[in-house]
Amino acid sequence: MASYVSPEIREKFETLSTDLKNCILDRNVRLNNIHDLIRVLEEIVEEGEAG
Repeated sequence: MASYVSPEIREKFETLSTDLKNCILDRNVRLNNIHDLIRVLEEIVEEGEAG
């Protein structure tokens, strides 16, 4: 499954750094709204704190 970023949040997604966008896209997620984006960002932070 390829990641998907809804047009609704595409503008916000594009403000992220290239590395962070790639990290998100590598997770094969569907970002339909801002809540989906926040959830994935929280997961990345938690993994960073655990590692």
